Amino acid sequence: MELMAMNLSSVGSVLLVIAIILLILMGVLYYFGRKMSQQQAEQQPMIDANTQNVTLLIIDKKKMSIKEAVAAGLPKQVQEQTPFYLKLSKLPVVKAKVGPQIMTLMADPSIFEQLPLHKECKVAVAGIYIRKILSVRGGAIPKAPEKKGFLAGLRSKLQTNK
Repeated sequence: MELMAMNLSSVGSVLLVIAIILLILMGVLYYFGRKMSQQQAEQQPMIDANTQNVTLLIIDKKKMSIKEAVAAGLPKQVQEQTPFYLKLSKLPVVKAKVGPQIMTLMADPSIFEQLPLHKECKVAVAGIYIRKILSVRGGAIPKAPEKKGFLAGLRSKLQTNK
């Protein structure tokens, strides 16, 4: 019985150490988050300067890992310049016909869901990156589908399995 009883001061010291570690971790994340947002703010004018309006026909769109995207036609520089902590993430990749040639492009994650398949649309492109949709031929720009909550997604999966 004595082995199971813990001293209250030892529990308090353990909780204090955990709280200090969490505070340090939050400080580090805050520092790196601000640093990344500053880098993005510095790069934004350069991206804006290199943006071109292009008409393209979207053939296919998928979310792929970086290795699959490079195999599908993205430049190898994308894989080489990706930081190690993003190697396992998935990219929104769009295969589109730009003029006479078929190209593999990356899309902004917020735009990816709005891109209509097998339709011609005018987009703003910076290099291989689709930044925004300007217009869609034969209709309005489709709205992004609303995201379901976690529980709503589970409910729909359970109902389809029945």
